[in-house]
Amino acid sequence: MSRTNFDQLLQAGCHFGHLRRKWNPAMAPYIFMERNGIHIIDLNKTVAKIDEAAEALKGIAKSGKKILFVATKKQAKEIVADKATSVNMPYVIERWPGGMLTNFPTIRKAVKKMTNIDKLMNDGTFANLSKRELLQITRQRAKLEKNLGSIADLTRLPSALFVVDVMKEHIAVKEAVRLGIPVFAMVDTNSNPSDIDYVIPANDDAKDSIEVVLNACCAAIAEGLEERKAEKADEKAANEQSEEVADEKPKRARRARKEVPVEEAPKAEEPVEAAVEEEAPAAEEEAPAAE
Repeated sequence: MSRTNFDQLLQAGCHFGHLRRKWNPAMAPYIFMERNGIHIIDLNKTVAKIDEAAEALKGIAKSGKKILFVATKKQAKEIVADKATSVNMPYVIERWPGGMLTNFPTIRKAVKKMTNIDKLMNDGTFANLSKRELLQITRQRAKLEKNLGSIADLTRLPSALFVVDVMKEHIAVKEAVRLGIPVFAMVDTNSNPSDIDYVIPANDDAKDSIEVVLNACCAAIAEGLEERKAEKADEKAANEQSEEVADEKPKRARRARKEVPVEEAPKAEEPVEAAVEEEAPAAEEEAPAAE
């Protein structure tokens, strides 16, 4: 079953592209027609592409990997922050810090600096500082929180990038392509889809359009996370059951040993008697030789 339908996308305005004079010829396969100098996106292809991207995102989430959402344009900020938070994924809605992916260790140092400031504030270390020093540190902390607070839990490079507006986030796309990180993106008629692994042709300027696409993708991510939890629970139950079976085996062995009858003990004496009988003739044969 499709995650979206033609009517939903049409109502949200996903079909509106840019003016014809601003179009990118590489988007020709996704354009249905031109009306009043504006290109109209083929929503049937959009539905298929959303489903394809959603399944891929579901697989990534199910494997326990992170997907980084990137949208610094005004219309998409709140929506992306809300949807990414709902599925516990990192996001960037302020300025994209250059080298965030290609120079990830430096970004991690800045995040650690922010956590260290928090620790010192909680310890009461800053109580002895002057007002000016305290104000400077507080401002620095606020700036770090604004730019990097949403990626504080991102301890390693993300496994995928979800981008709204490829042209505005071209630096993020280039860094992901350089590192071989798959890119999922909403691509409008004025953008180049050649560097995008999962193209979602849709209007990336309207709030409703962005929200409809993100709803479908985040629902797929949530499904992947739920399946991962279920698999972990089943695996844990199976491990506990195997441990219980392993504990029961020694108990059964002990019971079996206790129930063995003590009638076989005389058998151990039979070889001794046979040996005595064999030694007796040998002694008789040696006696004449002595004479």
